[in-house]
Amino acid sequence: MTIKQYSTTILLAGSMTYSAHIRASEENYHAQSNRNAIQQTMMAEFAIAANNTTTALHNYTVLAIRSNSTAIKQRALNIALDENDLQAALNIATHWVVQEPTDVPAKFYLAHIALKAHEYELAADVLDSILQIDPDSDLELILEGIAPESDEDQLNLLNTLSKSKERNNPSLLALIASLEAKNGDVEQALQTINKALRKRPKVTGFILLKANLLMAMGDTDATLKWFAKSSRKNRNNLEVNLAEVRFLIKLNEAELALEKLKKIIKKWPDAEEALFIAGLTAIDLKQYDPAEQFLIQLRSSSKYQNDAYYYLAVNAERKQHLETAKAYYRLVDGNLYMVSRRSLISIYEKQDKLNDMLRFLTQERVNYPQHASFLYQAQAEILKRMGNKKAALGLLKEAAKNLPDDPELLYSQVLLLDPFTERERLDSTLKQLLMIEPNNPNYLNAYAYTLALQNRRLDEARSYAEQALESAPDQASILDTLGYITFLQNDFRTASQVLAKAYQLSQSINIGVRLAKSLYMQGSLPEFSHLLQQLQQNHPNDPQLEQLNGLLLPENFQ
Repeated sequence: MTIKQYSTTILLAGSMTYSAHIRASEENYHAQSNRNAIQQTMMAEFAIAANNTTTALHNYTVLAIRSNSTAIKQRALNIALDENDLQAALNIATHWVVQEPTDVPAKFYLAHIALKAHEYELAADVLDSILQIDPDSDLELILEGIAPESDEDQLNLLNTLSKSKERNNPSLLALIASLEAKNGDVEQALQTINKALRKRPKVTGFILLKANLLMAMGDTDATLKWFAKSSRKNRNNLEVNLAEVRFLIKLNEAELALEKLKKIIKKWPDAEEALFIAGLTAIDLKQYDPAEQFLIQLRSSSKYQNDAYYYLAVNAERKQHLETAKAYYRLVDGNLYMVSRRSLISIYEKQDKLNDMLRFLTQERVNYPQHASFLYQAQAEILKRMGNKKAALGLLKEAAKNLPDDPELLYSQVLLLDPFTERERLDSTLKQLLMIEPNNPNYLNAYAYTLALQNRRLDEARSYAEQALESAPDQASILDTLGYITFLQNDFRTASQVLAKAYQLSQSINIGVRLAKSLYMQGSLPEFSHLLQQLQQNHPNDPQLEQLNGLLLPENFQ
């Protein structure tokens, strides 16, 4: 196996199964040592199961030092890294490299951990040793997920790598270029990656890094030329060709992108990402039949199946083939489940078949119990649209029994309950919500606004609104609530300040009217007049403005 086949992504991914630990501990042991190793491994795994990671790490560290097993060493390192015990990880990895100086995974581990621990000179030395073994070693992913965040650390690492023995190695040049870019020196980074490309012109990572640098510089023409040149010289490189397509789509060159995608698919008919991008691009271009042809090939894809079903449904809906769209939406699961069912509801509503949708969603609760909360809320919303608020509240009450302490279900009740006729139930539901999530700004705002509407417990309402703003200081609805409350408290100065910010954020006519009233009550008549003129210009037919206009005094009385 070559060094290129190793990366931090592979080497640092996941833990071994328990049986694998046992088998690994059996390697290269005589009978007694074998029994001891198995016993110690079991102790370590039992400790992990009991959340006693300190004991587990100790046992695995001892095993890693004594054992020749790669799996044991990897397991020990995984535990150390999971616990963010970098010193333990460094000790294990260092021992591994000393024990097996030509072991490539060990060196990758050590380099990775050294970087993570900000031991940049050690990392550079290890990288040098890897490159001395194989000058063509691919180090592109060595900084994945652990690139220094602070400017000082980035600069220290950059300086260290720039002084390394292998600093002119293409792989190391690529690392240096990435750091230079992170450090804000994009032009220097471009020069550095060009050096790497002169030595290894066909490396995908180098090609794409240069493209990204040109994009970062805002040089669209140079980026296009680079992609055109690279895709021409690397006709058999799918990744480079797809990167060019993505850039064309970013530039809104959808037609050109689709033409290139067709050529890619002809050459790589099983390239799922190409098929998916082609399907979406064709939909955007209103080429619905080709879009269907692309997407239908992904129905059995482990990666794109749900996305394919969803966009096949969107495609059919655009063609006004509503029954086909409904059939595809029903097949969608995963992260697109909820948006697909909302689209379904919309189609059933257009067809005036909401009763059918209600029955369908009831069956969905049986088929998809993990989505029960959402499905109850969807049914309640449909009942509300049908004018049956009582049935909606009854359903949500039933849902709360089946899914106790589900905040979204409780919040759905809050939105339906009348603040005057159903005061007690609303109050208890809001209290329950805040017991579950006491710092949720939406729930705090709901309680504050409810109390404001009822014009009671205004000090309590104000504290809820102020607490909500701590989490969401720029949310217009919360600012509006606080403005409303302070207005009711005759604190017109605060009301004007808060509502001015809310109006600036939202430009809502209702907030504007409330701000105008606050300014008037504060005595800020010039500001009131100016705002009223603005509101009349933007909302000339709003009846609320007639009342405000009546507050203006004739000129000879001002």
